Amino acid sequence: MNNYSESSDHTCKNSKGKDVLLVSDSSTGEIMCSFCGEVIAENVAELGPEYAAQSGEDYMSKSRTGRKSTLAFNDMGLSTVIQQSDKDATGKNLSGEMKRTFYRLRMWDKNSKALPGHRNMQKAFTLLEGLKAKLSLTDAAVEQAAYIYRKTLAKKIGRGRSIPVILSACVYASCRFTNTPRTIQDVANATNLRRTSIHRIYRMLVRDLDLTLETYNPVSFITRITTEVGASEKTKRDAIKFLIKAEELMITSGKNPVAMAATVVYLASIMNNEKVSQTQVSKAAAISSVTIRNLCKKLKDAKIASFADPKIAKTVKSDRDTYNITTKLRVKNTD
Repeated sequence: MNNYSESSDHTCKNSKGKDVLLVSDSSTGEIMCSFCGEVIAENVAELGPEYAAQSGEDYMSKSRTGRKSTLAFNDMGLSTVIQQSDKDATGKNLSGEMKRTFYRLRMWDKNSKALPGHRNMQKAFTLLEGLKAKLSLTDAAVEQAAYIYRKTLAKKIGRGRSIPVILSACVYASCRFTNTPRTIQDVANATNLRRTSIHRIYRMLVRDLDLTLETYNPVSFITRITTEVGASEKTKRDAIKFLIKAEELMITSGKNPVAMAATVVYLASIMNNEKVSQTQVSKAAAISSVTIRNLCKKLKDAKIASFADPKIAKTVKSDRDTYNITTKLRVKNTD
């Protein structure tokens, strides 16, 4: 019960001029006087928070609205469910005629959910639930992926194509739309599909659905790369500083954001004298070491970092030549 000290138009004879204390009973929806017990209002609307039911028992006891509406279900979470037990609301067994009637209703309900379009979405959204757990996607990204997939079905783009490939392309497009740092290779690894197949369908979706997607922010990948290579927090902060300087000089425009993040992490690790090689960074970012070396040269020319630092001016000797790891220039041995 909830007590309310607010007075109303009700005049209680037993209050003797005192303020009337009203009592609200949430189970019956009634508001009554605490002095005389007179019911002032009834069937009051419940203003408390909604309760999302997790099981059938919770739905019958606590939920007022049932399952929330979502695009990630083939029926959008609004379908009715006919219980399998042949009992009425009071717990009594149904008659033989009513049992046959409900058997036909369950059969029609099952057949209505087995239409071709519903089967397609049911299979796709079941796979989407698995991708949500594997890629740690947010609810917003899942909703956007389901929305894009429904648009492909409406325009009949996916006809004759594999459902997992189309859904993977929709998930990657959703990650780009919601700025969730997941690469197309991450989606391919989660679905065990070829990256080229997903990328081809993704380009088709962008063209046919007229999607406007922005590029990733390279800062989103710095934490991921530094964690995999075991770099320190100082290296992470220095990498972000290098990246901000590169963005101010418009060096990051047109570059792969993951490659830029890997390059600044590699430079920051050298500045902090940490044993992180280009191979480790390239494997963590799934980028070739050649790309990292080329971007290192561009950042060196722009003087993003202090390459005059003696920590960076180390050399690595090979069988015949010597390479400076900062400039990557070949120096002939005189031996």
